[in-house]
Amino acid sequence: MAGRFTHLTRSSIRRLKPGERITEHGISAERLTDGNIHYSVNVMVDGQRIHRVIGRESEGVTRTQAEDFIEAKRTEAREERLSLPKGRKIPLTFSRAADVYIKQQEEVDGRDLESKRRHLKLHLKPYFGNMQTERITKFTVEKFRTELRRKDMAEGGIVRVLATYRHMGRQLHDAGIIPAPFPMVAIGRLKNRREFVLSPADETALLDAALKDSNSHIWLFIKIGLATSLRHSEILSARFEYLDPTRRRLRVRVKGGERRDQPLTREITDILIRERGMAADQDGWIFPNPASESGRIDSMKKAFKRCVVRTNLDPTRITPHTMRHTAITNMSETGADARTIQSFSGHKSEEMVFRYTHARESRVDDALEKMEKTKTDHEQNSARKHRRS
Repeated sequence: MAGRFTHLTRSSIRRLKPGERITEHGISAERLTDGNIHYSVNVMVDGQRIHRVIGRESEGVTRTQAEDFIEAKRTEAREERLSLPKGRKIPLTFSRAADVYIKQQEEVDGRDLESKRRHLKLHLKPYFGNMQTERITKFTVEKFRTELRRKDMAEGGIVRVLATYRHMGRQLHDAGIIPAPFPMVAIGRLKNRREFVLSPADETALLDAALKDSNSHIWLFIKIGLATSLRHSEILSARFEYLDPTRRRLRVRVKGGERRDQPLTREITDILIRERGMAADQDGWIFPNPASESGRIDSMKKAFKRCVVRTNLDPTRITPHTMRHTAITNMSETGADARTIQSFSGHKSEEMVFRYTHARESRVDDALEKMEKTKTDHEQNSARKHRRS
């Protein structure tokens, strides 16, 4: 398998207690009451769900056998799709591949899922439709871009649609569903200034709406999101055992699988200390969910959207990621230098931080008024001085 294991490691499997389970890359290892390890797989292969019991450790089964089973199923799917004799070959159309891609993204709580669905429905599927994926060429993609321009689509919109197309090809290739990523044309770099930032009044209204929501965890989720630079999944994957109240740091697993220490405000630190004292597992998930396979809440999107709607904000523009933009923008408006903001945001480079150093429009308006007043006062003083002379 292509995936690297960070949770389902051999040492983690050995430390499992009876009744505990670890799942990663579609493979589950569970410690039975008799001490045996039970292996099973639950994966999507070529749009089909495969859920099989692989066996027990006492029978000589290891994680490797589970990996081999998944790879064998993917190889079978590729051979069936690409290597059958003429007349029996089942071509994979773009539309069918798109459906598989969306299912994959739903399972992993993919980013910007609504935008990807919209790009596929409105632009990609109508154009590529029943075209066989292996017959798509760079010339085909160039013609598609020309067609979008002919329809007077903004260049930024074209870049986003092509980015969805590219991401789909890479994900399907990584999953072994297509033999190679889709052909691609140069699309340039989208200027990505973070315009959607909540005002202090919006933040207050959103927290008030969270207090009235049926989800008992949404208030804490929003509170952390507005006070840190953590992403949606990073907040939900945080654990109390990694809270250091003395240093005011919370160690989290961030984008890319690495861990870093997120700086915390005194208020958030005090709130987390309080929450930890009331938690059933004081070293466990900050957002637990015993009914979930992971043991924690996997998504807050629905509850967050309810709060946004209740606040009369636009749910198509305000998402959980908006809280990250807001927190970093608030930090930049304190006058902190780029290196300090980078330590807070966790960005890999200072260049990424510069997107957040713009001020809110209200700040610009205030500055313009002060500039105009200063100029007017100066002109009036000059006029008085001239009249006296």
